[in-house]
Amino acid sequence: MAVRNYPVEGAGLGLRRSMMGEEFSPDTVDFFEVAPENWTGVGGRLGRWFRQLSERYPFILHGLSLSIGSSDPLDMELLASIKQFIRDHNIRSYSEHLSYCSDQGHLYDLLPIPFTEEAVMYVAERIRIVQDTLEQRIAMENVSYYAAPGQEMSELVFLQAVLQEADCDLLLDVNNIYVNSINHRYDPLEFLRGLPSERMRYVHVAGHFDEADDLKVDTHGADVIDPVWQLLDKAYEIHGVMPTLLERDFNIPPLPQLLEEVEQIKGIQANHQVEESYVLSRR
Repeated sequence: MAVRNYPVEGAGLGLRRSMMGEEFSPDTVDFFEVAPENWTGVGGRLGRWFRQLSERYPFILHGLSLSIGSSDPLDMELLASIKQFIRDHNIRSYSEHLSYCSDQGHLYDLLPIPFTEEAVMYVAERIRIVQDTLEQRIAMENVSYYAAPGQEMSELVFLQAVLQEADCDLLLDVNNIYVNSINHRYDPLEFLRGLPSERMRYVHVAGHFDEADDLKVDTHGADVIDPVWQLLDKAYEIHGVMPTLLERDFNIPPLPQLLEEVEQIKGIQANHQVEESYVLSRR
């Protein structure tokens, strides 16, 4: 497998304000991710704490409100603040959701973009504008969805087409693949194999809520379950070991419990790195 350059390495954690004052060490967390909307312009003790961390650790951004699929104009003021935030904190990468969250006002939810050729072209053009504005490539995340209005193509074909047309990167969310595969009855491994390795920048892993056997809700409010860990393992097997971040947005447990899951990521990564080293040594 070809060597690829990633913005960060190892296993990371989504930083939340409730963690202020916690002590981290390079042995436990390799990088952090934040939503720029939650940290831009923050001052006082919280701002100083964030600055201390951003000077010690690599950081990446995962946006919440760009609303790339919306009919509303792109928020150029938001993009300007993100661009400045990236410069101020030496941010390694910026990603957003392949969805929309506004329609003449913020909807406070991530809604699915119709899987149509027209939507591919529309979204790709907006992604290109964002990349030109920020003067860097961005990554789009495959999102969970619970309905597919006006569907003309599969989720996989739509995602492939957007990445190709926009010439952007991919933030691979393994939990979203698992959730969608149950809710929409497709093979998650087939989906994984269909994704372009060369566009992957890093990986998200998270927990979800079991509404029913055939309905999973992406919440980021629970521990990662075994089938999702197994799917992460398969993602490394198919695409190689990639930087991977644990997301937890609410029901946040004490830090030592969170770090156990970060260590689980590290363990899966280490197993594959040993295997890859063995294969190379046998050549």
